[in-house]
Amino acid sequence: MLKEIIATAKQAGAAILEYYDDDVEVMHKEDDSPLTKADLAAHHIIVDALKRIDPDTPVISEESGIPDYDDRREWTAFWIVDPLDGTKEFIKKNGEFTVNIALIDNGKPVLGVVYVPDKKITYYATREEGAFKQVGDEEPHRIYSEASSTDSPLTAVQSRSHGSDSLIKQLQEKGLQVTETIPAGSSIKFCLVAEGAADIYPRMGPTMEWDVAAGDCVYRYSAREGVHPSPLTYNKPDLKNSGFLIGLKEAVDF
Repeated sequence: MLKEIIATAKQAGAAILEYYDDDVEVMHKEDDSPLTKADLAAHHIIVDALKRIDPDTPVISEESGIPDYDDRREWTAFWIVDPLDGTKEFIKKNGEFTVNIALIDNGKPVLGVVYVPDKKITYYATREEGAFKQVGDEEPHRIYSEASSTDSPLTAVQSRSHGSDSLIKQLQEKGLQVTETIPAGSSIKFCLVAEGAADIYPRMGPTMEWDVAAGDCVYRYSAREGVHPSPLTYNKPDLKNSGFLIGLKEAVDF
């Protein structure tokens, strides 16, 4: 099934790129977040594929709305999809947007695919096999990360669209020795931590579960032994996450 999910993510990515060189027509959803034809094209490709690949497991996509919690509170497994994560980066044409597909089992991601269409890079992970990176059609290779300590110098990856010049100061106030920040868009931030290019990913503001599930999966299973801890949980009543930080051995309240 993993190979089919990766192929689906790449197919959605190819559909997104068909709109990339055009003048992007931007619509807005009720929360004023941007929406493009590329988001919708990728959404239909992924949802249709998941219905074929795994018809018995429900699907939540950012572009399909949130099923009522009374209907999903007893779900043990479901797919959660962000067809085009980083729509703002897509509109800016900086390449830092992704396709995210994840399988949640009992509140935890157990399979996740993050595809970067503009760079043809695929990150993926499963609970059983660990985390991998594939560049183009090259052979995938295993990626690893070490959880960092609060008393070590740290490189933090932060949102290119939601980052803040005061991030280092805020982290230092929490006792973290952040000496460098790397800006990045979309779920790429999780993957940079998972492959060891950054130590931590702090997110001060809220996110939705579909924003983080696939990247969280890649990070969790990039541990050399066992599984990295993550503060993120899934199938909450409103699917919203508060601030979080991944990459540390110790829990930090955000």
